[in-house]
Amino acid sequence: MPKMKSNRGAAKRFRRTANGGFKRGQSHRRHILTKKSSKRKRQLGMPAAVNDADQRAVRRMLPFV
Repeated sequence: MPKMKSNRGAAKRFRRTANGGFKRGQSHRRHILTKKSSKRKRQLGMPAAVNDADQRAVRRMLPFV
């Protein structure tokens, strides 16, 4: 049987939390920033939790994390 491998794209996007969940970066922070408020841009820099419905998919992509 071949080796299990982590999905390298997912490994760069998700990090494990202490309680066993996953955190992720947020989108909409790359360009067209002039129309977004400072508060909105600042909050987009904070990590967000992966939704419960997506936890299983992320866990399957990252078996060793």
